[in-house]
Amino acid sequence: MNWIRVESPGLLTTVQDLGRPGFGPLGVSASGAADPISLRLGNRLVANDEDAAGLEMTLVGGAFSFSHEALFALTGADFGATLDGVPLAMWASVQAVPGQTLRLGATRDGARCYLCVAGGINLEQFLGSASTHVLSGLGGLQGRPLRKGDDLQISPESAPRRKRIIPQNMLVRLRQSKVLRVTPGPQSDWFDKTAQETFYSSTYQVTEDANRMGLRLQGPPICLPASRHMITEGVALAAIQVPASGQPVILFVEQQTTGGYPKIANVIAADIYRVGQLRPRDEIRFELVSFDTARELLIEQERLLASSDLIDNCDE
Repeated sequence: MNWIRVESPGLLTTVQDLGRPGFGPLGVSASGAADPISLRLGNRLVANDEDAAGLEMTLVGGAFSFSHEALFALTGADFGATLDGVPLAMWASVQAVPGQTLRLGATRDGARCYLCVAGGINLEQFLGSASTHVLSGLGGLQGRPLRKGDDLQISPESAPRRKRIIPQNMLVRLRQSKVLRVTPGPQSDWFDKTAQETFYSSTYQVTEDANRMGLRLQGPPICLPASRHMITEGVALAAIQVPASGQPVILFVEQQTTGGYPKIANVIAADIYRVGQLRPRDEIRFELVSFDTARELLIEQERLLASSDLIDNCDE
């Protein structure tokens, strides 16, 4: 049986797939990859299903050794990876031989790097997903981040090995942006014109208090009339809450499923992956778009991801 051994776990490395949507009424948020686009593309580079489980590393990567020959790919943020000391390219499939060690360091750009291996990581699923929900201790490997000495079983490969790469011109179309497009939130009309102008014209900084549950922002406070009060209600992925402090919070993949703060906006589905690559001290702005535009942007993104030009087969 093929496996990967964790020689060093890095800062926070977890097993993630595309999550377990649909269990919000049970109090379980979807979890899954913080940057789902990178995970999907990494899996395509090694001929996996897009939902196959891989490793998500945050800010600082780890070290991993291979028991057998393996085809793998690294996507997302550049963590300066090497294989037995030889620098590796991102967004391309790489062949490893038994005993080789993959090492990753601190990030050079975004927040998260993904390691996808042909066959995918084989773990028992919880509610239909292998993703790790760290805050609740569910899924993944014993519901926790990886530790030194963990062995991760790799499923048998389902397709012939082929070296693949994502061309630079395609990556440009998926480049990260520090402008997040949003649609109006359920309580957007609670905020007066001044508050709305503050939110959409200001630059906000991601604070150190940012994780998979949510990203707290720091910037000009958004005022809400003291007379406004609401009861707890269900919340959506990437909803932007405004608590009493006036400092926005972007709810993320391990969010609570209910909340009692008004939501001024919601990051559109096509920009979720951008939220997943935000680091502490990154500065962002918000751009309001219509619901129709948000839908069109998602359709356009999915067409790009389905394009036959997205991935080149290098060994043809």
